[in-house]
Amino acid sequence: MSSGFFMQHLSTRIASREAKVGVIGLGYVGIAVAAALADAGFRVVGVDVKADRVARINAGECPIEGDEPELPELLRRVTAEKKLVATTDYAPLAEADVVLIGVDTPVDADRRARFVALQNACRDLGRVMKDGVLVVIESTVAPGTCETIVAPLLERESGKKVDEGFFLGHCPERVMSGKLLSNLRNLPRVCGASTPETAAAMIAFYRTIAHGKLETSDWVTAELVKTAENTLRDVNIAFANELGLVCEAAGADFSRVRALVNELPGRNMLVAGAGVGGHCIPKDPWLLVQGLSDLQPRVLPAARAVNDAMPLHVGRLVEAALREAGVAIAGARVVLLGYAYLANSNDTQNSPSATLATYLRERGANVIVHDPWVAGHATDLWDATRGADAAVLMVAHDAYCDLDLTRLKATLAHPVLIDGRRVVDADAAEKAGFVFRAVGRGKRRRQR
Repeated sequence: MSSGFFMQHLSTRIASREAKVGVIGLGYVGIAVAAALADAGFRVVGVDVKADRVARINAGECPIEGDEPELPELLRRVTAEKKLVATTDYAPLAEADVVLIGVDTPVDADRRARFVALQNACRDLGRVMKDGVLVVIESTVAPGTCETIVAPLLERESGKKVDEGFFLGHCPERVMSGKLLSNLRNLPRVCGASTPETAAAMIAFYRTIAHGKLETSDWVTAELVKTAENTLRDVNIAFANELGLVCEAAGADFSRVRALVNELPGRNMLVAGAGVGGHCIPKDPWLLVQGLSDLQPRVLPAARAVNDAMPLHVGRLVEAALREAGVAIAGARVVLLGYAYLANSNDTQNSPSATLATYLRERGANVIVHDPWVAGHATDLWDATRGADAAVLMVAHDAYCDLDLTRLKATLAHPVLIDGRRVVDADAAEKAGFVFRAVGRGKRRRQR
């Protein structure tokens, strides 16, 4: 039978909600899309290698503990109604008409992705998937991955040919912690496919949960779009960070410079800060250029170097502020406010705070971590800061954005405060008597 027949039949089953859906990987990407599809009327089977996560989901518990509007309630409802069932077993996917794969694609120390989780998912799925199934990769991957890794693996394990016995698409996720359902529903998506019929079926499928614009493309264009958009953000952050360093050296305030630059139409400079974390942005620039051996990128590695160095720069600010207060870094008690990579999230992947903690400990500091969202660090704020020689604000959690500076000063052993996220009013901090440092804030120079 032709691809057109298969995809038309699938589109009909999607419209009637008779299509059965599988979701492989129930992390930040998979759990949101699985719950949304179940809410849209599909019967969804979610597969994950972590048995404890599967058990929590089947019990109606959200495995993501950050602030995720609507998701805990939605997950509780669709699991109670048995519209979403989680398992570690791939066998139920033999009945799926559509299977989404949203597993991690980290890079190794050599800045290359081996796609271990993705390859394992394709092998296990290929052994059970039925004729005519539509497989969609939502994971962020390097250009060429669908053609050189995913399609060959699925063909080998299933004995079926792509665009004949099964169909393959790439619709890279665009979610982020704290906005999982909102981004899923409202942001535009790119549906990459090798045939127009497959792309049309993907559009019909994603339209059941997404209100944003849905564009079609080939596989490699979709792969490039996702890696490029995250790389663009990384480069923009790097420029803001480097300008912050320039402002410090020149004795200016980054916030004032940024505000005046952004008054010009078409300018939208980001905010300098303590570093870039999360699963996507630190790795996607390397995915963007992976396998392109004839290309020697210059901007991307430079941006990565700037952003990777920002936690170390914060460490040097800590040392300078302690020195001004008459305290040696060796033996100093330093409390880090925030350990997640993103405000009001419990996600600690590639946390700049972890890099800073290592830097400070290597210099003999005693590091204490407080974070209201991260298990193991969600202690009382004032207990954590009591007796510390310095406090370093590393994450713009709501709990830190309106700190009682008077109480903080009274709690600390020495009034040293470093702001890595530019959420503290510098004038108020200095008026309160703090030895204060902030990323992008230089010592003011007297005007002649």
